Amino acid sequence: MIAQRATRLQFAVVTLVLLLAHFYLRPRLWDSRVAPDFLMVAFAALALRGSPGLGAFAGFLIGLASDALTPARMGAAALAYTVIGYLAAWARAVFFADNLLVYGAFLAVAVIARDAIVLLASGTTGGAFASALLVQAPLQGLTTAVAGVAVLVMLRGWFGIRLDA
Repeated sequence: MIAQRATRLQFAVVTLVLLLAHFYLRPRLWDSRVAPDFLMVAFAALALRGSPGLGAFAGFLIGLASDALTPARMGAAALAYTVIGYLAAWARAVFFADNLLVYGAFLAVAVIARDAIVLLASGTTGGAFASALLVQAPLQGLTTAVAGVAVLVMLRGWFGIRLDA
């Protein structure tokens, strides 16, 4: 297919595959604290191509869904994904979202920022905070960036991605 941007159907198929990978494949790869976050890969693809309002709204919905799985931190992930969605859409104007290196770096930073916001909003302190933010978040950011770049390389024809990284 020759297209500059993914059609809605193609994007929906990729999103569905990433959601299945997030809930089926991710728990079987590694420890969930460092396994790639396929939900963030799908969310970043949407947020980087939409408006700040769409990014924030999608982030809020994804955050609420994530919070439903961890009721002890209700609202923390919704806040984190909303902020990241808004900033991702805004950052598209500053950075080149179609560059693989920038996209990978964005994914890594987004995962670390999301974890930092969730930890702060949920009141995590002490050694658990330091361990999660300084060890687990960077490892998960790295694995998510590698997975996200791999998805874009495999589907570069659908997304019209430049490979000049």
